[in-house]
Parts: sequence; C-alpha cells; structure tokens
Amino acid sequence: METTSPSFKSNARQALADPDLQQALTKMKVGFVVNRANAVAKLPEFDTLRDEGRDIKNHVLANLDTYLERFEAKVIENGGQVHWCRTAEEARRTILDICRSVDAKTVTKGKSMIGEEIGINDFLEANGVTPIETDLGEYIIQLRKEPPSHIIAPAIHVPKEKVAESFFETHDQLDADRNLDEPRALVDEARSMLRQKYLDADVGITGANFLIAETGSTVIVTNEGNGDLTQTLPKIHIVTASLEKIVPTLEDSSTILRLLARSATGQEFSSYTTFSTGPRRPEDEDGPEQFHVVLLDNGRSALLGTEFQDILRCIRCGACMNHCPVYGAVGGHAYGWVYPGPMGAVLTPTLIGIDQAGHLPNASTFCGKCQEVCPMHIPLPKLMRHYREREFERGLTPGTVRAGLKMWAFFARRPRLYQFFAGMKMRALAAAGRRRGRFRSLPFAGGWTRHRDMPAPQGATFQQQWDAAGGER
Repeated sequence: METTSPSFKSNARQALADPDLQQALTKMKVGFVVNRANAVAKLPEFDTLRDEGRDIKNHVLANLDTYLERFEAKVIENGGQVHWCRTAEEARRTILDICRSVDAKTVTKGKSMIGEEIGINDFLEANGVTPIETDLGEYIIQLRKEPPSHIIAPAIHVPKEKVAESFFETHDQLDADRNLDEPRALVDEARSMLRQKYLDADVGITGANFLIAETGSTVIVTNEGNGDLTQTLPKIHIVTASLEKIVPTLEDSSTILRLLARSATGQEFSSYTTFSTGPRRPEDEDGPEQFHVVLLDNGRSALLGTEFQDILRCIRCGACMNHCPVYGAVGGHAYGWVYPGPMGAVLTPTLIGIDQAGHLPNASTFCGKCQEVCPMHIPLPKLMRHYREREFERGLTPGTVRAGLKMWAFFARRPRLYQFFAGMKMRALAAAGRRRGRFRSLPFAGGWTRHRDMPAPQGATFQQQWDAAGGER
C-alpha cells in the first residue's frame, strides 16, 4: 500500500475541510465511545480482565518462539500448513503461489489488516487473480478504490448517499430506478451481489484475531458472517496473521475475547466468533480441502526486547482511535498508511520507518485517553515519546522545533532562571490581556491562535501553586 504519511499535515488540513468526513466522525465519536462505556459498566471485572490479558500477552512475547513452534506443530498435525514470511513481499508471493496451485481465478476475502499491510489485493489483481472483499465496509471501499479509514469500521468515512452512488455505478446490471435511500436496501444489495462470489471462489483469505498454540486453531471475530462463508466454501482457506497474534490456550483466547468486542463496538460478544482447525476431515459436511497459515514478521521480531515491545500486545480493537481527539478531528486517511490513530502512530514508524512516519507520533495531544481505554494496558503516549526522541536524535525534527527545545532545555536545567522568566512572562501577558481576558494572536503562538484564542494567564504559575500546596494535589 502506498504511504502518504510524510504528508500528514496537508492530509489533516484536507480532512478538516471535508464536511462529509466531519459529519461521519461526529457520529463515530458518539456511537463507539458511548457503547464501550455502557458495555464496560456492565462488567465489574473488566479491569481485572485487562490485567490478565496484558499478562497473557507479555508471557507470550517472552516465549514467542516456543508458542509459534507449538502452533505450527499442531497445524501440521491437523492437516494444515504454516508458511513463515519475513517480509510483505514473501507473504504476497506465498499467497500467489497457493492460488496458482489450484489455478484460482477469484479469491474472496474477509477483513484483514495484514492483507492491507502487505497490499495483497493489488498484487493478486496484477497477477491475474481477482480479489473480492466480503466485509461490507471493505466491499464499499474496494468499489471506491480507497484504503480503510478505521481498523474495525473501514468505510466509516463514507455517508450512505455516497455508498448508494458507488452501488449505482458498479451494479449497473440492476434496475437504474431502484431505491437505495435506506441502509437496509444497501445491505440487501451487497448481499445479493456477493452471494454467488462465495460459491465461485477458488480460494478464501481471512485474517486472524488469535492463533491458539494449544490446538493449532485460528479465530476470527465478525458481525456479518462473511468470514465463515469465505473460509468454508472455497477449496483453500488461507489465514494471514502476524506473529504476535499467538495465545497459549483456548482459555486465554476466551479471556481476551471478553475484552475485544466490548472495547471495539461495545458488544458483549460479536455476532460470530469462529474457530478454524485445519482442513475438512472425512466426517465434516463442509470446509476447505487445504488450510494454510501465512505468518508475517515484517519487522515485528525486531521489537522484542526493545522499548516498543508493548505495542505487540495490541488486539486491534480500535478503542484508542475511537477516543483520540486527533483521530476524531482528521479521520484515518490523514495518517497515510494502514494503521491510523494512536496505535498507528507507534506501529507505522516501526514498519515503514520514522523518516516516513515521523509526523504520526507528533500527532497527539498526550491527553492519555488512548492508554486509559486500551484493553491491553499499552502505554501509547510513552511509546510515542520514544519515537519523538528517535526523531530528534536523527535530526529529522524541523530546525525551528529543535531550536525551541534547546532553548527550553537551557532554562529547564536552571530552575531559578526558568521560574524568574516564566513569572515575568506570565505577569506581562496577564496585564496585556486584562481587558479581553484572551488573545487573538501572539508571537510564536500562531499554531494555536490561528484556530482559537489564547486565554490570558490568571493567578500564580503551576509551580507556585504546587509549592503553596506543599507538593500535595
């Protein structure tokens, strides 16, 4: 997938000026946030489960090689195959080779962020295999030739009127006067168009929310049932997953599943939670003839033992972006690659380089809401700070920012001098802003005052108030 992460600032400006996007983001902030809060409130042990989920993933990351090898052995024992891929290119080639082994012409696909990461759709199409997205959101953006803007709601940026336009344009064999004003009509039409695709597909590709070492099973979580049709009807089922999706046991997967849907959509459980264990057995009524798991590293193993290892606990629930004020203002496409929001601000620099994605760790208010709602206790603000440090160390930070930080550091290392000048500046600003109580513009503060007024300082500085309280909150 082509990246536009280096253009984050211009992407953000375009997003802020897009009325359709802004309307869609307003609805998202209400729906996801309220639904999650309600679901969590009904589960008193939610925070205990978060602790358990974090501990499970930490244990796995400390013993990743052991569990991956155990998973592979179980998959083979069940009649499947595991393919180890270091890079996106290796993963693409492996999937294409499997498709060519049965002379596949079409491939149905369940929603998979790994599929987006490796750019499998464009690659298959360029090599004579037609990929067909079956998740409704993914189907919509495939018709529109757009990347997803959210990891669980890929078409959240598209109003239903625009969906109808895409359907009229693409489904031109249907009655041109049909009514597509209601969401139900759109869903029914997508279902009718996709039904035969499931039956005709030679290969089905899904992602995996979890890989279970104990049984060699893969798990997908959906609300549409498209994943089940994708993996049971074709001759071959290919699972694409990254290394860190492994969990030790079925019980461990159950623990994290109790966190996943509540954090993602506010459901107690998703409509479909499907466990797949190998190809069809002689006694099975349905299922694929072949079962392949494509395991992707793509830079993840390099994070083990580093300050960024915690991001490998991510279960792709989307809670961090649902609550993020920056994502809520500009949406997912502004981030310029597969993974948006706070988790993307950490994972994207890892996968494509800080030189390409340096803007993303800086696109944060550091309000801490992402860490507060993360079901796996990932310290996202701390990880973003680590990337800011790397960006600074490599000289990628703009010269004006570096100069400003050096000036601030000079005073910060000299507390008395800092307090003297800070107090003097506060008094001057308080006097200048006494009449209106705020400033419409200020030197060196244009980034703020272009969009909002700056309140005039009132009372003592923070440090003075802290000292007066004896260091007590």
